[in-house]
Amino acid sequence: MTGNASPEGIADNASDSTGIHDIGSPIPPVRPAHTALLVMHYQTDILGLFPAVAPALLANTRRLCDAARAKGVAVYFANLRFSPGYPEVSPLNRNGQGIKRLGLFIDDRTAPELGQRADEPLIAAQRASVFFGTDLQARLSARGIDTLIMVGIASTGVVLSSLSYASDADFRLYTVKDCCYDPDPVVHDHLFATAFDSRSIVLSLEQALRLLAS
Repeated sequence: MTGNASPEGIADNASDSTGIHDIGSPIPPVRPAHTALLVMHYQTDILGLFPAVAPALLANTRRLCDAARAKGVAVYFANLRFSPGYPEVSPLNRNGQGIKRLGLFIDDRTAPELGQRADEPLIAAQRASVFFGTDLQARLSARGIDTLIMVGIASTGVVLSSLSYASDADFRLYTVKDCCYDPDPVVHDHLFATAFDSRSIVLSLEQALRLLAS
């Protein structure tokens, strides 16, 4: 938490032009038992596509995962996962055809640098949204989780699709910009300043770490 907000206080979601929450505006606190960190598509095949930025993304997200664990916030992972031959991909799905051409996401795994624990669930999804066709929402509801801290690769794919669904499902949302990535930096920044800011509280990594330490 930043500023002098009381634990019960709800702050305005004020952001600067980059989409990051205004440092002078207090950030609503999280209730650990009702909050989950959702780490999306931090898997070896995807990180292998972006070798120049992967080390920094992994370092940032490991810090966030460890802070969530220390706070008692549940950590969930969600990966793209297909069967050999991609029988889950419809010929009508344009994005799916691109995935098939890559020939990936069949036998890769969550990036080991994140230290996934045995009790941290892994959700396998076959679409951009980690909610579509999965039991993620049911799992979260069963644990009384109503707040999500969301990070992922890429911003224009899994983050946009999953954040939109989670917002429509009435989850309280935070996004951590330093733990998200898109190969198009202009669109990445624009999303965080517009669509993501309108649906979530957008934080820098340092703001998120302070929030989880409070």
